[in-house]
Amino acid sequence: GATVLVLCRSTNQELERLVGKWNVYSGIDVTDTESVKKAAKKIKSDGGDLDVVINNAGYFYEDCEKILDDNLNFDEQLKQIDICALGPLRVSSSLVNAKALAKDSKIVIISSQAGSVEWRSTQNKDEGGDYGHHMSRAACNIAGVLMSEELKKLGYTIVLLHPGFNRTEMTQKYSHIWDIEGAVPPAEGAKRVIYEIIKATPEDSGKFINCEDGLQIPW
Repeated sequence: GATVLVLCRSTNQELERLVGKWNVYSGIDVTDTESVKKAAKKIKSDGGDLDVVINNAGYFYEDCEKILDDNLNFDEQLKQIDICALGPLRVSSSLVNAKALAKDSKIVIISSQAGSVEWRSTQNKDEGGDYGHHMSRAACNIAGVLMSEELKKLGYTIVLLHPGFNRTEMTQKYSHIWDIEGAVPPAEGAKRVIYEIIKATPEDSGKFINCEDGLQIPW
């Protein structure tokens, strides 16, 4: 089995029973550069050499933003970009510079097909909307590709994964189409993600993979 370390904003007994109390690093927010750097250094001092890093923090603003509804929330858009795009960059950068990764480590970024520009003409056809969500995921994807190019010399594999449509609090505002679109429970979505992580090789670095079918998603 694997030893799992969790970086999170807050903890609870259920989480600590699951992975072990001393494997939970709480009080970490991916928008707080100093807290992330401190956690990376602590992980290194505690043993370091992480084989796999999964960047999983995300945020989805509740309202569907549209220009014609005059309800664009620029502060919320920046918040989504800070969490979903800069978050993985902060965490991954901090771990690399703290030398907390194993030689052939995999850095995994849980992104979303929402970051595919090509798919917007299908899924958002004639509608647009959710500007902050889509922009944050597109920014996340370009960061992942740039990381792949920069860090491959160190032997790291960086993969971007769309976990599929999962029945979570973050997608609750679309619960009316969960059944129609085949949304799955988080446990099933997690298994799909783990499968793609295990499969990933250095040749896959910089790719954007759909965990629902294992195929690449167009940019």
